[in-house]
Amino acid sequence: MNKELRRVSLLVLAMFLALCTSSTVIQVVQQEQLQADARNKRTLYASFSVERGQILAGDTVIAQSTPSDDAYRYQRVYPEGELYASVTGYFALNGENTGLEGQLNDYLSGRANEQFLDRLNSILTGQNPRGATVQTTIDPVVQQAARDALGDLQGAVVAIEPGTGRILAMVSTPSFDPNLLASHDQDAVLSSYDALLAADGQPLINRAISGGLNPPGSTFKLVVASAALSSGRYTPESELPNPRTFTLPGTETTITNSEGGSCGGEETVTIANALRYSCNIPFAELGGELGYDAVHDQARAFGFEDAFAVPTPVTPSVFPLPESEAQLMLQSFGQGNNRVTPFQMAMVSAAIANGGELLRPNLVERVSASDLSVLQQFAPEVYGHPISPSVAASMAQMMVANVASGAASGARIDGVEVAGKTGTAQNGTEAPHTLWFTGFAPASDPRVAVAVVVENGGGQGQSGFGNTIAAPVAKKVIEAVLNR
Repeated sequence: MNKELRRVSLLVLAMFLALCTSSTVIQVVQQEQLQADARNKRTLYASFSVERGQILAGDTVIAQSTPSDDAYRYQRVYPEGELYASVTGYFALNGENTGLEGQLNDYLSGRANEQFLDRLNSILTGQNPRGATVQTTIDPVVQQAARDALGDLQGAVVAIEPGTGRILAMVSTPSFDPNLLASHDQDAVLSSYDALLAADGQPLINRAISGGLNPPGSTFKLVVASAALSSGRYTPESELPNPRTFTLPGTETTITNSEGGSCGGEETVTIANALRYSCNIPFAELGGELGYDAVHDQARAFGFEDAFAVPTPVTPSVFPLPESEAQLMLQSFGQGNNRVTPFQMAMVSAAIANGGELLRPNLVERVSASDLSVLQQFAPEVYGHPISPSVAASMAQMMVANVASGAASGARIDGVEVAGKTGTAQNGTEAPHTLWFTGFAPASDPRVAVAVVVENGGGQGQSGFGNTIAAPVAKKVIEAVLNR
């Protein structure tokens, strides 16, 4: 072979290898990224030519595809759109799909690797391709109860089954109708989207798991009390200083208890009673004594700073490094720079309810093919053990006292031991408070852990309290679970 022919052969071989490498990268490495790109019109049309799988809550269809008379063949429909918008999200013609529609898009559209044989069978038999069915963990009765309980309030509810991690309800208000964003009329979709962006209360935000987050107020005292008991240096009966006012070290800022006096009326107060009456000053001092690392480690053990996916992504809750001891003390009773989701505070209650063992929360029960074969089953998974069984028992006992004869009385249910903690978080000198409740029931055999947040003071500015507004919402959700 002469030199010129050898060079040409090597060039052809190099080009062939480059072509093979490029094809492999595109078809294997970049496949998911290219499919997800909104500019990929081929994928877009293919998605709408498939009968997309249903999303179910119990036996209730909360998302389905129906035949359409346009180029896209199928229309995505949400029969009870506003009630389940925080769960389903929406499947948009042009744009980023949200909620389960986005996170499980490959299954719902029939493109997951596990559905290859189904796709092949559709081609060979000439049948219309169909996506998989997603069975959620949502209980329709509990979801409706949570939505009804929130009413016109701006806030969110998360209810979790402590022993499994199954999310029984996830509601965010105000909500929106995902049918408006699933329309095939692009101009109408853009108009609806712009209107929702401009609407009061930011309805597109799922406050249950994301958004700007809120200070937790006194619900964070559960984390600090858990850290204290776990340290071995304190018991529920350990005494804490209980002055009427307290000046934060290095500042001229004075903090008080919620009622403005000495919480309980004595010079000292036990941790149990400080939690029961929701005393700010004793918990500020307790957090200062424990130190940032101890409280931060306890918060991390409960799931703070972790980017959960349920499978919808959850914004991490944070207990940030304070700039000073004064800031640490503020953060120790749920003020300062703490920011949390109802999802996270429901996890704290779920761990206490479950004897210190925290199950990873999940929104999906299983994914099934069109022939009912299970493509993916979601089994309970232990996330960790943030507290010991003995600490969990002590925390549960203190939380029961909060509801029975303390600051969380708004969650009382006749004949049921409810464990809970309220919170009324300040947002500056003039802004409305953020109102909280988190807890579980029945205390002796927990079936549900719940967290409620109500923003904008529940319409009462700085006059609203977690016990009078958020706790009754939680009560109705707990009753819905217990009455099933």
